Amino acid sequence: MPSGEIRRSQHRQQQPAAAASPAAAGPGVPSVTSTGIPIEVRRSAKRRRTVNAAFRDGKAVISIPGHFTKVQEAEWVRRMVARLEQRTAVPPTDPQEGADDLAGRAAELSRRYLHGAAQPVSVRWVSNQNSRWGSATPARGTIRLSDKLQGMPPWVVDYVLLHELAHLIEASHSAAFWRLLESYPHTETAKAYLQGAAFASSRGLQGPMQEDQGAED
Repeated sequence: MPSGEIRRSQHRQQQPAAAASPAAAGPGVPSVTSTGIPIEVRRSAKRRRTVNAAFRDGKAVISIPGHFTKVQEAEWVRRMVARLEQRTAVPPTDPQEGADDLAGRAAELSRRYLHGAAQPVSVRWVSNQNSRWGSATPARGTIRLSDKLQGMPPWVVDYVLLHELAHLIEASHSAAFWRLLESYPHTETAKAYLQGAAFASSRGLQGPMQEDQGAED
């Protein structure tokens, strides 16, 4: 999971609470982040003074003390989700400078997660992909990433790049293909992030974005 985990102390009088258990978001509590990632609120009697937020298993998990009122819950969930998104975001990169780094980034991901089996001839940013985040052509050994990924958290961009690297080995979305991605720890969270970004359409996307449509011939 990405590190983006933050804690904040909460200085209010504590009251006894019931046994720890996950709780559904109450009235006024957002159910998704600004990019559409589901929010799960967890109350715990053991948690006394701190509120915790982290991306886990494709969700933004907010852990709060069990004695919080619904008003406090709504306030802290909104505050911590905003801090979590701010912490995991990165500023937009220069397209040309980013292109120079993609080859090295791809080589490192291939070495770490694919035993170096994927060796692309070229990896570049493109601006003409409005329905998918990336694409690969195994016959040519080329990978193209949508420039709409620029500014997203690095672990999301790495997931898309690794996804396309895997297509150089397995062209379709077969069971063998998904096994290639099992060792990457952020797969499910990155998929949820991308689904949320497409849902929000905050980057001027045209139609629903997909990871890709399998490798091209």
